[in-house]
Formats: sequence, structure tokens, C-alpha cells
Amino acid sequence: MHLARTNATFVSPIVESRRWLQGVTFSEDQPLLNLSQAAPADPPPTGLRQAMAEAVLNQTSAHLYGPVLGNPDLRAALAEQISRHYETEVTAEEVAITSGCNQAFAATIQSLCAEGDEVILPTPWYFNHKMWLDMQGVTTLPLAVGAGMLPEVDKAEALITDRTRAIALVTPNNPCGVEYPAALLDAFYDLAQRYGLTLIVDETYRDFDSRSGAPHGLFQRSDWHNTLVHLYSFSKAYRLTGHRVGAIAAAPARLLEMEKFLDTVTICPAQVGQIGAKWGIENLDQWLAGERAEILKRRAAIEAGFAPLSDKGWQLLGLGAYFAYVAHPFEQSSDEIAQRLLREAGMLLLPGTMFTPEGAPEGHRQFRIAFANVDESGIHEMLSRLAKFAG
Repeated sequence: MHLARTNATFVSPIVESRRWLQGVTFSEDQPLLNLSQAAPADPPPTGLRQAMAEAVLNQTSAHLYGPVLGNPDLRAALAEQISRHYETEVTAEEVAITSGCNQAFAATIQSLCAEGDEVILPTPWYFNHKMWLDMQGVTTLPLAVGAGMLPEVDKAEALITDRTRAIALVTPNNPCGVEYPAALLDAFYDLAQRYGLTLIVDETYRDFDSRSGAPHGLFQRSDWHNTLVHLYSFSKAYRLTGHRVGAIAAAPARLLEMEKFLDTVTICPAQVGQIGAKWGIENLDQWLAGERAEILKRRAAIEAGFAPLSDKGWQLLGLGAYFAYVAHPFEQSSDEIAQRLLREAGMLLLPGTMFTPEGAPEGHRQFRIAFANVDESGIHEMLSRLAKFAG
């Protein structure tokens, strides 16, 4: 029987977990703690919204088609920001704007892979990356992480075949939260360069990295064009999730190939979102620093309050950006426990089975906790409910 491309992959974990909520009620003394999705729930700051509203009312171009690779002023502003952040020089011609970071990944894969080619993904993986590869007939080579939830270069090298085209890394990581050391990214760059592969580095959560200064030196390499594709999202930085604004930094020749895909799918990124992103770059550095500080406070609260869970056999495997990644001590699989936690403890979080290959034993022991929308009191409540849960 013929199966369409979408049959090649699974249902999105976010979509699936929302279905779990149907018919479930929560008491006033135990309201829902939604720890499933890594996205801001609040709107952008007032100034940014006002700039977007004024553009809608007064700027004709806000309603028209724009350049396929994004508006020149936003590309230039982001190139300047990247240059500052990574202590290097990136030009507007090396930057493209996309309709969200998922589309940035999709465009990158379309420009690199044919059906039957391979991409290495560390596991636990970001599920939308796996879903896109599945739907394009690209084989995923799962790379199980090692100590500290970090991928290992020698194990990645052992997976490479003549059909391998890329290695895709996410740092700070989704779902594990860990920040990849600069030396590790250097080692993966060298591996990709040695085999003629592309190193895709998704840095959606870069603005919430706990480290100061440039998180890596890949852009400082004179030949970065030949190996690196950098992905970014404005969704988390400026709360623009619904406006779908992402970005790619890559060699101009690569961007020309991606342009064919982007022109076919969306023609151009939405104008209003681009206007908001540019205003954010120009005006929200101090505000964003405050957002980062708040996320780091929540991270510290999880770390400081985890001891009672450790005493009950839980393990904190990874922590950073928007995520904590944990292992549970129970006999049942995490996908079973996740639905019990929803019904019995009023908590929605995603099981590790949604981030690992089917049948992988580690997925059955693990959970991703997305804490971006839970303040410190909510984090204490979360830890308390987990500690009371009997399994």
C-alpha cells in the first residue's frame, strides 16, 4: 500500500501531549503545571508590540511580499548582533531570515540531502528535527549521548558512511538543557571538516546560556563557510513565537540553494514579525538580559531544590536554558508515568520516549521538564509534587 511522506514519522509530542489534556480536570489546590512546551506564554514587551502595531497601521510594505531571504535591514541588524555575540565579523549576505527556526533546519536539510542520505542526530534529540528527516526520506543516525548528556566525537565518527551529509547539534540543548563546551564544538567541526560534512548548530536558546562571552569560536575560523550552518530563533528572545521568525547564518552560496526551498514554501518571512525582531535587536538588550537572569534564577532553584528527589532515586541529568532533563526511579515506562502524573499530580511533562529511538531503554527512564513558564514558586511546587508522587 502506498504511504504518504507524513506516514514516515510520528505525531508531534506537543500535539500528542495536548490531547492528553482532553477530559482531564484539575482541582483548585492542585492546578495544572504545564511543563511540556519550551515557549514563552507572555506577549512581547509593550514597546515591541507598539512598533509592530504602528507598522501594521502605517507601513504599506508590512502587508506586501518581501525578499525571500528576509528584509535587508533585519539581515544587517542580525549580522551585527551575531558579530558582537561571537566576537567576529559576519555580514548581512551571510544571514537569511526564515519563518521560524524549524524552517531554517528544513531549508538546510533540503539544500544538503537527497533521499537515502544520512544525518547524525545526538539522542535524546529535538523531535522536530527527526520528524523532518523522516518526511524527507533522510536516514537519521542516532548518536546516544555520553557523560554529562554530551555527544562524543569518536562515536559520531563510527557512524559516518558515504551517505552521511551532516551532523546536527543543539546548544544549549533541547531537550537536555546542557551547554556544549566550546572545545566539543571545535572537535565536531574538525570531524565534519575531515569528512566533508556540514555541521549544523542550532542555537535557538543561545540568549539563555549561563556562560559569558562567545559560547564558541566557530565563526572565528577563516573557513567556517565550508562547514558551519548556524540556526537561530527570535521566538524565545523576544516572545515572538506566533510570528515565526528564525534565521540562518551560512555561506552565501548555501543560502542561494536554500532560497529555492524558501521561495516555494513561504515566498518570504512575515513582514510584521521581521519588524518586531529588528526592533528587538535595536532596543531590548537590557530587557533580554533581565529575561536571561530570570531563567538562570529558575535553573538555580531546580538545582538547589533537587535533593529531596535525589533521595527518592531521581537523577538530574541535564539542566540549562529552558530545560531540566531527569531520570525517574520507577518500574513503569516514562510514557505511562507521564499520563499518571497528569491525572494524579496535575503536571504535564514529556517522557523521554518522545526524544529517543523507538525501543531505546534510556527513553523509558527519562523526562524533559520545560520550566520557562514556571516561576520560582511554581518550581518549588513542581519539585514537591514529584517528590510526593509514588510511582
